[in-house]
Amino acid sequence: MTRDDRASMILGRRLSSRRAAEILHRILGRAVTGCAFRLWDGTQVTLGDVAPVCTVVVHRPETFVRLMRDPSPYNFAEAYVSSDLDLEGDLFAVMKIADAIEEIRPSLRDRLRVLVDLWRG
Repeated sequence: MTRDDRASMILGRRLSSRRAAEILHRILGRAVTGCAFRLWDGTQVTLGDVAPVCTVVVHRPETFVRLMRDPSPYNFAEAYVSSDLDLEGDLFAVMKIADAIEEIRPSLRDRLRVLVDLWRG
């Protein structure tokens, strides 16, 4: 187990779905629209003002932590391949959302706020 995996496990144990929803809106909300996330406890978080065309199903809080620490298409793809998340809906829409995620460049301030939020749980 890597150091990052241990950190994700520790932070994931403390993470509430309410805090996760806040983080999703802060990190992805400006760039991603028409997408929803279903968290490990069933909480649905919709991004954007339009009906979601796809849903990202995150099975464990540890996976969420890993994704938010580095929200890159590569990390989402890796989590999908390892069955840590599922995708429901239009696959072509998912690809457009992946393109939008690729453009996300969280500022240092946003990254620090996410780490603080993850630590608080």
